[in-house]
Amino acid sequence: MAELMSGFGCFTHAMVRAVPQSLARDALRSGGLEVDLLKVQEEYEEYVSVLKHRLGLEVLELPADEALPDCVFVEDAAVVCGDTALVCRPGAQSRRRETEAVKAALTELGLNIVEMTDESATLEGGDVLFTGREFFVGLSKRTNQRGAEILADTFKDYAVSTVPVQDALHLKSFCSMAGPGLIAIGSSEAAQKALKIMQQMSDHRYDKLTLPDDSAANCIYMNLPSKGDVLLHCTPEEFPESAKVFEKLKDHMLIPVTNQEKAKVDGGLTCCSVLINMKKNI
Repeated sequence: MAELMSGFGCFTHAMVRAVPQSLARDALRSGGLEVDLLKVQEEYEEYVSVLKHRLGLEVLELPADEALPDCVFVEDAAVVCGDTALVCRPGAQSRRRETEAVKAALTELGLNIVEMTDESATLEGGDVLFTGREFFVGLSKRTNQRGAEILADTFKDYAVSTVPVQDALHLKSFCSMAGPGLIAIGSSEAAQKALKIMQQMSDHRYDKLTLPDDSAANCIYMNLPSKGDVLLHCTPEEFPESAKVFEKLKDHMLIPVTNQEKAKVDGGLTCCSVLINMKKNI
């Protein structure tokens, strides 16, 4: 059975990308909701402030690019594990150029860069769930089997299993890690079906934290020196019943973070950062 990676959830840096004004009009979305750009910017600033001031991470902020309306959702552009960064090939054609600035910044940090150059492959970070023991990759409208294979080739120390994603944009639209060995999962049929597949694929028995709302299951777990277990999660204003479920995690430092406006363009909490653990020798 795969061991939990040493330092799972420990991060020193967060890469984020500023909100372009073009997001309100041109960002991809599954619904037809209008977006208040000012509210998106306020949510983004609150998010960055939590990472930087509340949690003490080194925040690398990339500038917005008006030609890339979805670029604030930086998670989709790269998967970082240990000292290796896989630069993705987004499934949405309009998002392909987002990886250029991300790759440059990760290179500057001194990470080992692997670039996805196979034109038959697509992979977005929102489909990649790393549990500390293994990877689950959602096969969705944005990520295909070839993308999952390249991820497996890149991170050879870990098993990689694929999970069909139905009725959602990404795998992490309805699940994420809420702690070591603890999967936060939504209650919908699609989410529960995906969890069942993950349980069947894995030789590790994960605990689950079931949330009434699928979107609320997208949360950010960290384990930080002097802070311990930290969880960024939905606010009671957005999802009152799901917020109550998070409140049961008595051993975690719980930080509700607003995501109401970004959710209108299918953004979750994990979407807005790439978390990195820079060990001293990098």
